[in-house]
Amino acid sequence: MENIVHLNGALVPRSQAHLSVSDQGFLYGFGLFQTMRAYNGGIFLLDRHIKRLKEAAQIIGMGEKIAGIDLEKACKETVKINSLESARVRLTVTNGMGTALPWDDAGGAPTILVTAVPYTPLAKEKYNDGFKVGIASVRRTRQNTISSMKSLNYLINVVARMEAAQRGMDEALLFNEDGYLAEGGGSNIFFVRSGRLVTPAANSGIIPGVTREVVMEIANSLGIVLSEGTVGKGAFKQCEEAFMTNTMIEIMPVTGISDETGASVTIGNGKAGPVTMQLLQAYREMAEKETKA
Repeated sequence: MENIVHLNGALVPRSQAHLSVSDQGFLYGFGLFQTMRAYNGGIFLLDRHIKRLKEAAQIIGMGEKIAGIDLEKACKETVKINSLESARVRLTVTNGMGTALPWDDAGGAPTILVTAVPYTPLAKEKYNDGFKVGIASVRRTRQNTISSMKSLNYLINVVARMEAAQRGMDEALLFNEDGYLAEGGGSNIFFVRSGRLVTPAANSGIIPGVTREVVMEIANSLGIVLSEGTVGKGAFKQCEEAFMTNTMIEIMPVTGISDETGASVTIGNGKAGPVTMQLLQAYREMAEKETKA
């Protein structure tokens, strides 16, 4: 059966879902998105993802437009109609169609698109071996509110991931304009030093992910001390473990980091560390508990 998407209140076959050439999301990147993961047919942390999107929508002037739309229902219906247990779910919201430039035209009704496709988790061996990541040439902007949102202006992250792929890396690392570490190409990063967690602060130019937030809460519940702050390259050699977080990879160990010259640093013993795996187990237990019918 053809994959079904949720577009502006209707469930339609993907091949029949079309957007207007006047949509301001397409023309100007005037929109937001959230990527979510379904376990057991239930979307994990759906309420938090919707909350993040609505907070960002308020800042960029789209808050009232989407206030009366049941985004949670749209996401759940899309997963259900496709009979998916494990899925990658994406919610995209744009400012809608406009006949003029965005600053001259408020645009029409928002465009709401939800897609859900099957997702096969990465193999257990990948979590044992961890990601190899490379430092990107592009930089995140620390003093820009828009940089902290998951907006359709995602080109910096796309370029970073493309660079990483071309170098045979699993992910990218981005620094900010001040030369300090911000985040991964599509993830947040943590370091483990003397049993404590260290991660770039929210004002480092990061998109503070929902998974990042949950990992911090889990660490606190396990009695693992965590600090947010300015993180430089020295963290690569000083840490015993490192890991990246996002909705799809959950908590992925980082076992090697390469800089722009190709010089590489091995993290710890080159394998997943105990603190990382403790957090991963707790995260998966939480996901299973909250999505199991």
